[in-house]
Amino acid sequence: MTDSPRLILAKDPFAMLNAQGLNLQAVFNVQDLPADVLNTLPQQENSYRQLLLIGHGGTLLWQQLALHGMAGEHPVDDFSQAQVAAWLDCEQAGSAYRFVYPGPTTIGLQRLGMLAGWHHASPFMVGINHQWGSWFAYRAVVLADTHFPPTPPLNSPSPCSSCATRICVGQCPAKALDQGYDLRACLDYRLQPDSACRDRCLARNSCPVGEAHRYSDAQISYHYGLSMKAIEQWYAR
Repeated sequence: MTDSPRLILAKDPFAMLNAQGLNLQAVFNVQDLPADVLNTLPQQENSYRQLLLIGHGGTLLWQQLALHGMAGEHPVDDFSQAQVAAWLDCEQAGSAYRFVYPGPTTIGLQRLGMLAGWHHASPFMVGINHQWGSWFAYRAVVLADTHFPPTPPLNSPSPCSSCATRICVGQCPAKALDQGYDLRACLDYRLQPDSACRDRCLARNSCPVGEAHRYSDAQISYHYGLSMKAIEQWYAR
């Protein structure tokens, strides 16, 4: 009598990252990247086989951060980098890697997001996709001598292309979206002492896409607080 067939489930190589809220992953072979992306990478990119784009969608990352504590000047970056490093050391032990982002190298995160199929442009200038809406972000870019299967890009249209109401445009108190995106109008309004957009973007908050994944008020306030500090430091001089 023979044993009955057993179902063997393939291990998810990204399970460790998913558990920490780093639940968006894209794997590119470096040799297949377009020239405009290659030209932004450090000169040593030819010594690595793959580029790994890691992001998060929704609120789980913030929940994990709360458990680990928000210590340090850059707690989100520090946590994300530590989790990605631990994952690589476990999942592909012995493989060389280096972080491109966070780091001093300027790299087009939105361009990589477009290649991964995560990112579509929105009127309020934050990337959007059909699942997460605008409630996702890029957390790490790693050059690595790894052997993950390249991930095919997500193939979904921009949710903005079928939006008839464009509610986000009408909800912008600065009128910065009326004729395309007016950066100066946006920043000038945010700098007003009584601005309703100092610690949030009312246009972004009004978008119904991915509403179930909307960041908590604390998470929204934290990220927009950082952007407000940068605006006050560099724009308001």
